[in-house]
Amino acid sequence: MSGGGTMGNIRVKFLIGGVIVVAALAYLGFVGFEESKSYYLTVEEFSSLHKDLAGKTLKVAGDVVDGSIDRTKPQLEFVIANQGKSLKVRYVGKDVLPDTFKDGSKAVVEGNVSPDGVFLARHIEAKCASKYEAEYEKKGA
Repeated sequence: MSGGGTMGNIRVKFLIGGVIVVAALAYLGFVGFEESKSYYLTVEEFSSLHKDLAGKTLKVAGDVVDGSIDRTKPQLEFVIANQGKSLKVRYVGKDVLPDTFKDGSKAVVEGNVSPDGVFLARHIEAKCASKYEAEYEKKGA
């Protein structure tokens, strides 16, 4: 009879260990999801909400302002705008910028805001507006 008690004891320990492992994995998954979550906004929306979004990862969309791309600084800087609002962006990422990133292109920058109000982008997606407009016009014709 005493052998049955030992086997039951092992099962209980195994069950408790399994519950702890599952709980730890669930917690790590939740924390990872929260950290990777980002808010998608236009420059206009960002300008009215940026104080409430401090420290959060954001994706902000706008048009690259003509003549604003400055490659002379250690980190590329430029300005994106939407609906009369603008946002200064400093690229702090390591990826090579896409060929479509140029004056007038539509850009989505991902990162967060520095204390001085400059958006620190770790990732940039750019689309050449004229290319997509031309394709759209062809489809409409």
